[in-house]
Amino acid sequence: MRRTTPLQQLGRILLGTAMIFAGTGHLTFARQDFQAQVPDALPLDKDFVVLASGLVEIGLGAALLALPEGQPRRTFGQLLAAFFVAVFPGNIAQYLGHKDAFGLDTDQKRLIRLFFQPLLVLWALWSTGSLGRKRD
Repeated sequence: MRRTTPLQQLGRILLGTAMIFAGTGHLTFARQDFQAQVPDALPLDKDFVVLASGLVEIGLGAALLALPEGQPRRTFGQLLAAFFVAVFPGNIAQYLGHKDAFGLDTDQKRLIRLFFQPLLVLWALWSTGSLGRKRD
């Protein structure tokens, strides 16, 4: 098995820490801002979606930090990448609905943010060794 590089390890630690911080924000200080990203068309209570996604973020972040190198970590990197894809419609809804949150108070800022979501997907895959690797 090829090991991840020190740069990938640093990227994974930063991403895992950021996910735990963001998940904690879902549950506490940024709860209202995260509700602005829940699409109105989603037939679930916005607060429930924010709380549930916050718990998922904390769990995924903790897994990135705690799991050993190899397939378990790659699997959770892939799950995190899928999570980033799954929440992308919320970012689009925030843009289309002209909803201010997280300092994104113009359509231009909200549009620019949309281009960062694919980078998060790539970061999750790269930092866990899921890109260009053979399976164990």
